[in-house]
Amino acid sequence: MIGTGLPLEGVRVVEMTHMVMGPTCGMILAQLGAEVIKVEPPVGDKTRSLGGMGVSFFPLFNRGKRSVVLDLSKAEDRETMDRLLASADVFLENFRDGQLDKQGLGTEDLRRKHPHLIVAGHKGFLSGPYEHRPALDEVVQMMSGLAAMTGTRDKPQRVGSSANDIMGGMFGVIAILAALYQKRGGNKDGADIRIGLFENCLFLVAQHMVEYEMTGRKPRSMPEREHAWPIYDIFDTAGGGRIFIGVVTEGHWLSFCREFGLQEFLDDPTLRNTTERIMARDRIIPRVAEVIKGRNVTELSARLDALNICFSPINRPEDLLQDPHVLRPGGLVNNFNADGAPFRVPALPVEWNGGNIGEGLHVPDLGADTEAVRAELNKNKLSSTDNAA
Repeated sequence: MIGTGLPLEGVRVVEMTHMVMGPTCGMILAQLGAEVIKVEPPVGDKTRSLGGMGVSFFPLFNRGKRSVVLDLSKAEDRETMDRLLASADVFLENFRDGQLDKQGLGTEDLRRKHPHLIVAGHKGFLSGPYEHRPALDEVVQMMSGLAAMTGTRDKPQRVGSSANDIMGGMFGVIAILAALYQKRGGNKDGADIRIGLFENCLFLVAQHMVEYEMTGRKPRSMPEREHAWPIYDIFDTAGGGRIFIGVVTEGHWLSFCREFGLQEFLDDPTLRNTTERIMARDRIIPRVAEVIKGRNVTELSARLDALNICFSPINRPEDLLQDPHVLRPGGLVNNFNADGAPFRVPALPVEWNGGNIGEGLHVPDLGADTEAVRAELNKNKLSSTDNAA
């Protein structure tokens, strides 16, 4: 029988992070069952008060955690932090190198006092010439070439989400899971893990770097690229809509042409294979656009779906809150902000034993768990003293 518990139950994570990358790591660990204790300064994580496009940052990336307020300028709170780390399996941080050393939480101090601890530092860069630099998602997108590939050489464009921050948090989770697995094998020592935002973005553009290595040709940006398929484009539709259609196999080509009355393409002896069709895109695409323009998105979606051809309407994020697949049972989970207000959010993009993960998570109010965690630590301290006696 398959167990129903979450895989990281019993794992304690202490998190001192802010913004997106570090909190994403903690949020995923929490959804996988770990107890994640977010340590905040008395003024709270600055992300709590962000507005505009940042209004979702704190609730989205801090769901399912406990909040403890500690003032590390005070000896009592530093002692509490030390006891908290002694009870933990993992410590997450995303401060600039050297910043935590002033509070006795540098790598050397942690390794000496808590050799069992898995320390995961989310940084701008891995070790090297740039390790001292701060970084932001947009900075590394520009620096790695991702912005140039997303936009054009003359007008680089960042990806439309905090993609690198989120992916960096995911790599943090991967490394932490590997360290936890290593400890299961009997290794009692912890691990020092460093995750680089820039290197994460470099990983994303590796396909273009290797393309250049293999061919000597400079990769062209996505808007300017050479197409690998005869039909792989966005088309206007009746009613003012738009749809993306990708015809990528021989079977797709045959069925698409038959379905949409493009027999002239099938009869054309100069369009017998994919290479010939790609070379003829300048006359294929205008004709296809003419045919697609006469049909609406709903009709096109139904016909393309029946043909098993890849397609998509051109959605905006708000459109997805009415999408039938997103609205399937478990597609969106109900969570609650610190003020108790509910909000819906996509479930963690995995199914665990046939179910979705993340339902019912709460965003902690600032310091909501401080006294409870202190009491737990004091209880454990008394219990250890009694056992020693």
